[in-house]
Amino acid sequence: MSDTDPDTAPDPGVGPRTPPRAAIRPTRRRVLATGAGAAALLGLAGRARAAAAPLPAGAAATLPSQDPDPAQYPAAPADLAPYASYWFPDSLPAGTPGPGIVWRSLSRWTPESDPDLAHNTATVPLAERFTPVPANRDARAGRARISSLVSFGPTAGNPAQGSPTADHYALTHWAYIDELVFWGGSAGEGIVLAPNAPVVDAAHRNGVRVLGNVFLPPVAYGGDLRWTRDLVRRDALGRFPLADQLVRVARTYGFDGWFVNAETDGGDSTLATRMREFLRALRAAGEPHGLRITWYDAMNSTGRVGWQGALNALNQEFFEDRAGKVADTMFVDFRWTPGSLAASGALADRLGRSRHELWAAVDTESRGWDSPVDWDAIVPRDRDHVVSYGFYRPEWTRNHLADRSPGAFHRADDRFWTGESLDPARPAPGAGWRAPATAVADRSTITGLPFACSFNTGHGLRWYENGTVASDTPWNHLGLQDRLPGRRWVVDTAGVRPSVTLDFADAWRGGSSLLVEGALTAPVVIGLHSTRLPLTRGSVLELVHAPGPEPVAVEIGVAVREPSAPGEPVPYTWLPAGSRNSGRGWRTARAALAPLAGRTAYGLAVRITAPGTKPVVWRIGALSVHDGARSRRPAPPTAAVVDASARQDGRAWLRLSWRAAAGPGGRPRHYEVWRILPDGGRRFLGGTCGTALYLPAVPRAGRERAAAFEVRAVDELYAASAPARVSLTW
Repeated sequence: MSDTDPDTAPDPGVGPRTPPRAAIRPTRRRVLATGAGAAALLGLAGRARAAAAPLPAGAAATLPSQDPDPAQYPAAPADLAPYASYWFPDSLPAGTPGPGIVWRSLSRWTPESDPDLAHNTATVPLAERFTPVPANRDARAGRARISSLVSFGPTAGNPAQGSPTADHYALTHWAYIDELVFWGGSAGEGIVLAPNAPVVDAAHRNGVRVLGNVFLPPVAYGGDLRWTRDLVRRDALGRFPLADQLVRVARTYGFDGWFVNAETDGGDSTLATRMREFLRALRAAGEPHGLRITWYDAMNSTGRVGWQGALNALNQEFFEDRAGKVADTMFVDFRWTPGSLAASGALADRLGRSRHELWAAVDTESRGWDSPVDWDAIVPRDRDHVVSYGFYRPEWTRNHLADRSPGAFHRADDRFWTGESLDPARPAPGAGWRAPATAVADRSTITGLPFACSFNTGHGLRWYENGTVASDTPWNHLGLQDRLPGRRWVVDTAGVRPSVTLDFADAWRGGSSLLVEGALTAPVVIGLHSTRLPLTRGSVLELVHAPGPEPVAVEIGVAVREPSAPGEPVPYTWLPAGSRNSGRGWRTARAALAPLAGRTAYGLAVRITAPGTKPVVWRIGALSVHDGARSRRPAPPTAAVVDASARQDGRAWLRLSWRAAAGPGGRPRHYEVWRILPDGGRRFLGGTCGTALYLPAVPRAGRERAAAFEVRAVDELYAASAPARVSLTW
């Protein structure tokens, strides 16, 4: 792509050295450079932390709107809100940080001195994945993969544990992603970013690695070569202190490595050599712990910044040198051409490396699925894939919308990842956008019992518990997201295809359900999860569903073998799960899987049939597979305590923590915090996979003398433990 593409330039950032808008002509390269935080920072100036303390899921039951305006609510008397961490390598910028920004030195960070550590630590381990037979005949396993560079929020003031709005990039198409980069950083805030815990927990549940970001910005956008020198500085013993520090941060916070992007010009070959040695030290220190490095194609072996758009002799040493591997993967700059990618793949082959360890940049920030991409240069349909590819800013699917309701977002996001047809098994003919589902094989982590999914996307307009509204506050927290169907949506019918969507108007648990709408002129099969579940005589499948005014017959499909080839139908065995009934309310259907004992379930589906011709409205609230009775509750957390609090005008801001549940049930899926009201009622305040939660602006209930809270552990089947109780005196 040309460096003079007339993209819209980001507004000036908060850094003291950022030039005015008119000083330079916007280019794709400059948009990329400042995109590491600048685009997400628009409107940050003047937003004081205390006035905009983000709220966790469902925290304040009195918030009236989906997008709360902090000016409508009293400011926190003390700034207790935790945020995602960011740093400079060592030396700090000159001057004073802008409002809401804290300048920190990574070299001085220690876990013991980190006040937000418990709120930013991910706890979900990285799940192992398998690759089912693809639903699309052109999707290939073991070939091209996808890296995704996503800015989930501003560098400064990015909530550690969600916020009270459903307007959030709630990524759910993990099945096609190999690694996710927590994109951000700016010269005015910080240039080393650690991912927040909800992103890592959601990704790990789906087997996706998450990388923090080291962004050394261009000089034109406040970059300072001293930060590069700080990063690669050796100590008196010849070691790289900041390489060890980056490994320490990743291990402490629970993420999987670093994306290193050195775009500050002015260096020389000595600095380039030092950078390569630093990368080697970083990789050597991180490899025993499973950490990875992705190098961005910017600095080359001369020490200058010269984006190659290729793996070639000028940047090869940052990927592989004579001593072996330096970086695990390389993100190839946007300047690639079909010829340069072909040459890059050939060079990787000669080096003994996989060509699919090269990510060819695909810029979707401004045009999304209308972005012009030479797909045949990356993932041709008629021959082997050339390299892998990396999406730059796919959160366009949310950012470009006028209606940013969660339903509208997921419809757009499904189209981005699945294609215009919204069915990975039946791509739209002649589509210019080659959606991931049409090229890359999906993967899954559902390999053991128990398994459950309540179709919770990690955000919503309300929180539901057993079909009842438990909080009417909009929320987002990706750590609470379920393992959703990876293929959205494979629908087989001889008749008219109904609409199949994630919907937020009603739910069984969490914030969303699966909605099927339309006139069913023939039976409809909806593919759900790809699995590797071992079945026993005690295995049971449960389906929580809500029929509408028109009756439907429901069957549950379990596949005990895979399709014969990509694009072929899944061979389900069908079990009855409900009669032709109608009416309001949720109901649970159970199917004993004893006839399939000793077999492996390779896939789950539902089939619905309507006897009439009127349109059907039918929802799935939850799906689970487990062995035997569900009588044992998870072990409860202990030692719940208020770590810090402040009160003002009948509201309280507080940080809670507790000790992890320890018992025969193993690690909980997550924890939930509920408010116990004086009349005995319960209100959902939020949840987290960790052992600490920030609760802002909790209102006093009448003239109560103390606010009472309960913390419960929740297991994989959503059973809750006995509570750990704590109170706050008003």
